[in-house]
Amino acid sequence: MYIPPKSSTFVPLNRYYMAQKQTIQFEIAYQEVDMNNRLRLYTLEEHLLNTAGKVADSLGFGTQALRQYNCAWIITRMMLEMDYMPTQGEHICIETWIEQNAHMLSTRNYRIYLHTATEDRLIGRAKSVWAILDINKREIVNMFDHPMFAGAVDGEVLDISRSPRMLPIAEPDVESTHTVLYSDVDYNRHCNSCKYLQIMLDTCLPNFLTEGDATDGKQTIRLDINYQKEVYLGDTIEVLSKQSENEIQYTIKTTTGQASCSAKISKL
Repeated sequence: MYIPPKSSTFVPLNRYYMAQKQTIQFEIAYQEVDMNNRLRLYTLEEHLLNTAGKVADSLGFGTQALRQYNCAWIITRMMLEMDYMPTQGEHICIETWIEQNAHMLSTRNYRIYLHTATEDRLIGRAKSVWAILDINKREIVNMFDHPMFAGAVDGEVLDISRSPRMLPIAEPDVESTHTVLYSDVDYNRHCNSCKYLQIMLDTCLPNFLTEGDATDGKQTIRLDINYQKEVYLGDTIEVLSKQSENEIQYTIKTTTGQASCSAKISKL
């Protein structure tokens, strides 16, 4: 069990609750869509992570609760499949729940619905894997036996395939560099998780991601992204990509050549 500093105090936001699914609604704003008026992939990831954060806060184990222990949530992996990418002015509902807290990792699932006056149509699904970071030690800690997590697990398993193994990119099509800037860094003092995907897409945007059949309900897009090593303000990172007809793979490397983040975007 992780032992927080003695000076820490914790007052749960909602001490007694039962695990349950929760849903948050978003309206797609004009600044969130691309040149084809479709929601950007990295902005969708932001909505998913914001949903996770808001629900965790409401149940008493979110950002504010962990900050009292000098800890923070970090995402380590995400799998996402979208059958339809919404447009400006449309509304989406994101349903979320915790599948399990085990082996120092928390698995949170999502279903994404297109919300209209007459129906909520399922258009996507996602699974994210989280860990708790000791901000001072920069180490993963296990807090899931803490009372704040009692009753947190819903347990339903989401029907989405596991991430494929991502091999190193031996002969990239595109190589680029990016310096981690002020706008890339979050309160955990490292590059924000959604910024990795934005940097990748800015470096090499696959044609199939902006083609009509990839976003209008006729084609499913799959994102797999693994977060491996932190990068910080001022670091110069290397971005590699390799593209084929139906998929693109990315790797971001640190200044020492280690893999910081790997991702694959594909048409299913």
